[in-house]
Amino acid sequence: MDIEVLLDRIFLQPLTLGVLELPFNLLELILQFFVPLLILTGFYRLLSVATKRLLKRTSISLIIQQRIVRWVKVALRLVYIVLVALLVGRLFGAKIFEYLQRFYEILNQPLINSGNTRVTFITVLLTIPVFYLASWAGRATRGVMRNSLFSKIGLDEAQQFSIASLTRYTVMVLVLLIGLSIIGIDLSALTVIFGVLGIGLGFGLQSVVSNFFSGLIIIITRPVKEGDRILVHGIEGTILQIRMLATVINTLTNESIVVPNSKLVQESVHNFSFYDPSIIIKNEIGVSYSSDVDQVLNVLQDIAERNPYRHDGKKCWVFLKEFGDSSVNFTVYTWIQSANDKFTAHHWNNVEIWRMFKKHNIQIPFPQLDLHYRSKFGD
Repeated sequence: MDIEVLLDRIFLQPLTLGVLELPFNLLELILQFFVPLLILTGFYRLLSVATKRLLKRTSISLIIQQRIVRWVKVALRLVYIVLVALLVGRLFGAKIFEYLQRFYEILNQPLINSGNTRVTFITVLLTIPVFYLASWAGRATRGVMRNSLFSKIGLDEAQQFSIASLTRYTVMVLVLLIGLSIIGIDLSALTVIFGVLGIGLGFGLQSVVSNFFSGLIIIITRPVKEGDRILVHGIEGTILQIRMLATVINTLTNESIVVPNSKLVQESVHNFSFYDPSIIIKNEIGVSYSSDVDQVLNVLQDIAERNPYRHDGKKCWVFLKEFGDSSVNFTVYTWIQSANDKFTAHHWNNVEIWRMFKKHNIQIPFPQLDLHYRSKFGD
C-alpha cells in the first residue's frame, strides 16, 4: 500500500465512535484541539508560577499570599474550562448539540433494568458526586461538632471521638441513601446486594466484614482514638486516622502504616495515652566502684529534674539497681508529660549524664577481664 494512501486514511478520514461518525478527522483533532490545549496548559502553569514568584517579592503576609494564590488558581481554572469548551465547540461546529444529544442517548442506554431500577452509564457517573457529597457531609458534620458543640458540652477526648465518628458515618449513610434514591436507584435493590454479600462471605469477605465490625467496636468502646501513641503487632506510632476497615498509624520514622482494625481488637494493644499521656522513662547507667555513691545519686537526680520534657507534677527517682561485675549500676526514672516525647527525653537524659559525669569526674567503666596465667612448671 502506498504510504500517502495510508497517511490519508489515518489522518484525513473522518473519525468514528461506534456507529457515530464524527465531523472531524485525526489531523483536525490534533491541530484544532490538542495543540491549542497544550498551549493553554502551558500558559496556565506559567501564570500560576509567575503569580507565586511575584507575590514572594512583595511584603504581603504569607497567609494573604496563600489566599491570593488560591483565588488566582480558581480564576485560571474557570478560564481554562471555558476555553476548553470553546475548543470543543469549534471542533464540532454547528452540530455540537446534535452530537451531544446522540452522546446522551448512548450513555442513557440501560446497563441493568430490574424492577424499578434502571442503571445507565449516566447513573454510574452520578454516583461519583453522590459518594463525594456523602463523604464531605460526614467530615463537615464531625468538624462542626468538634469545633462548636463539644466545646460547650465538656466531654473528654475519647467521648468526643466516639460521638463524632458515629455521627459522621450516620450522616454519610443517610446522604448516600437519599442521593442514590434521587438518581434513580431503587433502594429495595440493596437487599439483593446484601444477599450477594452473604454469599461472598464464604469466598473471602470474612476479613472485610471482620474489619468493619472491629471498626465499629473501636468507635464504641474507645480502646484507642486518633492521636494516641500505641504499640501493636510490633508497630509503634501515633494514630492518624481510624477508618471503618483499617487504622492509619504514623511511625517514628514518619511512615504511614495501615493496620486492619481486627488487629486492634483481637491482639493486645499497648496504648501509651489511654488514660494519661504522661509516662515514665528509664535510663540505666553504670559507674566505677571508686565513685562516690551519694554524689552519683545527686547528679542523676538533678539531671532528671532538669529534663525539659519532665512532668512538673510528678516526682523523679534514682535507685542503685545492682552491683555488677565491672560497675555499680543505677536506674533513673523520669516522668515526662507525653509519650510522644519519650525517645527525645531519653536522649536528653543520656547526653546530660555524659556531660555531668565528665564535669564531676565520675567514671563510666567498660567491661574488663583479668587473666591470670600460671605455668605447669611453677613459673
